[in-house]
Amino acid sequence: MSVLFTPLDLRGVRLPNRVAVSPMCQYSAGADGLPTDWHRVHLGSRAVGGAGLVITEATAVAPEGRISPQDTGLWSSAHVDAWRPITTFVAAQGAVPAVQLAHAGFKGSTYRPWDPRRGGVADADGGWTPVGVGDEPFAPDYRTPVALAGSGLAGIVAAFARAATRAVDAGFAAVEIHAAHGYLLHEFLSPLTNRRTDGYGGDRAGRMRLPLEVAAAVRTAVGDEVPVLARISATDWVDGGWTVSDSVVLAKELVAAGVDLVDCSSGGAVPGADIPVGPGYQVPLAARVRREAGVPTGAVGLISEPEQAERIVADGQADLVLLGRELLRDPYWPRRAAAALGAEPAWPDQYLRAF
Repeated sequence: MSVLFTPLDLRGVRLPNRVAVSPMCQYSAGADGLPTDWHRVHLGSRAVGGAGLVITEATAVAPEGRISPQDTGLWSSAHVDAWRPITTFVAAQGAVPAVQLAHAGFKGSTYRPWDPRRGGVADADGGWTPVGVGDEPFAPDYRTPVALAGSGLAGIVAAFARAATRAVDAGFAAVEIHAAHGYLLHEFLSPLTNRRTDGYGGDRAGRMRLPLEVAAAVRTAVGDEVPVLARISATDWVDGGWTVSDSVVLAKELVAAGVDLVDCSSGGAVPGADIPVGPGYQVPLAARVRREAGVPTGAVGLISEPEQAERIVADGQADLVLLGRELLRDPYWPRRAAAALGAEPAWPDQYLRAF
């Protein structure tokens, strides 16, 4: 029997299997961060394809929290109304709809990847002044951020909490906090980017303070039954940066704050990190956090073969496998994998004539 295709219970929600759609920015939002028909078809196709958990792209908790002007958001009632048909369709296919709540920090106000222009978006093109852990840009061609302080820090926590409340109203059954890839919460965690000397910097406890405040606020906002996940960069891959040992400590604290599963990615704090990219290269990070922190984890990163995904869960390296590139190439990968692993693929009735 395939372990990958057994249910996973998180709080009051049961995932039908251990395959999740990893958050992948589509850079296709309409005006003011509203999701479009592209998102409905993109996310809906992965639900029809059999993924147990369908997580949206990084969805900004505030306008200045977007990566690009084409990113989705969840900072108003209009966003709730726009997301609801999408979550309704995803849930109707038997998948669990989830949203990744995010703030881009000093990586905000950039052109989308396929734009011939690079770096920071000019005001004339819809850009804005980003905020960050400090006042240094991510890279020379990025916009210079304004360092968060005082009420600005409290405002970040409140923005995540409000967005989490809206997420539940919009029909999302789970939420993920984005604390990875050099975006705002990771900026605070990494000693490579956090050079503050106040209570939100300095030692590891100070650098963890804002992400943990956000986690606690999100847990309160969604109530006891809604699962909360957190995506972290388990290592910066740079000497003097955030390490896997730090992530073990953080994972324990996140669970204490109300997080149910830690999604282990890596990198993104600084340009030019030497990342050993290869099949399953981040799986050992999820395995170590799971083993040493005693918390459920998700594994992500160049996982493409059914047998590879099965081993990750069966060997206890992670509780959930998140796929990105492979699900862009083949939305029906979960159903094909189920058949390959001897599980019941359970194709929709509308597609049964193909088998």
